[in-house]
Amino acid sequence: MKKANIRKAVKSDAASILFLIHELAIFEREPQAVIVTEAEIERDGFGDRPLFECFVAEVADKVVGIALFYPRYSTWKGPTFHLEDLIVTEPMKSNGIGTQLYNAFLEHAYDTGVNRVEWAVLNWNLPAIKFYQKSGASISEDWRSVQMDKKSIDNYISKINS
Repeated sequence: MKKANIRKAVKSDAASILFLIHELAIFEREPQAVIVTEAEIERDGFGDRPLFECFVAEVADKVVGIALFYPRYSTWKGPTFHLEDLIVTEPMKSNGIGTQLYNAFLEHAYDTGVNRVEWAVLNWNLPAIKFYQKSGASISEDWRSVQMDKKSIDNYISKINS
């Protein structure tokens, strides 16, 4: 196991965060899907009203992993955190860095007092599924993820307003 320095991300980490997001998109077989920019990450994560928080993992002063999350509110459970992405660079995988980021995220959730944490995992990512189950997380088979991208939202609003 390689010991990483886990810390809260700062604005100057935006380029590294974006790099890791691109790496995850390649792993998830959707490299063209990333449209967020470094400037948006700087604004949205480190501006006056941050929309997300992020832990970074550093090895030899290089960011090699992130855990990016944001608050949500469950009408049944109350305050929750949504872990959007847990990413470790391909060369650093299997060194325990993902576990260190996961632990930092869960310790932060515990310290913050949220009632639940949640995230999504692709059904073909069996190593991640096994890891999450081993940690005590339950994986729901009966809920489906639903999304609308900006184009779909625009089309829908145009349709209801015409």
